Amino acid sequence: QVQLVESGGGLVQAGGSLRLSCAASGRTFSRYAMGWFRQAPGKEREFVSRISRSGGSTYYADSVKGRFTISRDNAKNTVYLQMNSLKPEDTAVYYCAADAGVVVATVPDRYDYWGQGTQVTVSS
Repeated sequence: QVQLVESGGGLVQAGGSLRLSCAASGRTFSRYAMGWFRQAPGKEREFVSRISRSGGSTYYADSVKGRFTISRDNAKNTVYLQMNSLKPEDTAVYYCAADAGVVVATVPDRYDYWGQGTQVTVSS
């Protein structure tokens, strides 16, 4: 079992930056690929980014590529999402998730554990 707790959300003006963190419990963090998803009101949960177990491979949705950076520190059991040049359309609840599988997954159903989410609001 893995428990995930996100933090770092908040209110920021367009063009600003935020850094989200997701702390994982347990000793098996490095066995999971980690992903970030987001869900805006009235919309489906969508893929944002993913990082492999070692951190050597990263993947991004086209909408955030070049603006967001995912990273992880396996010694601290934490995954990060650095968000720069934020836009109002980035406003959503952001969730981190853990995937025990090895195949790259961008759909929520493929992930095994989820955090409670952190709100990101970007004002225009």
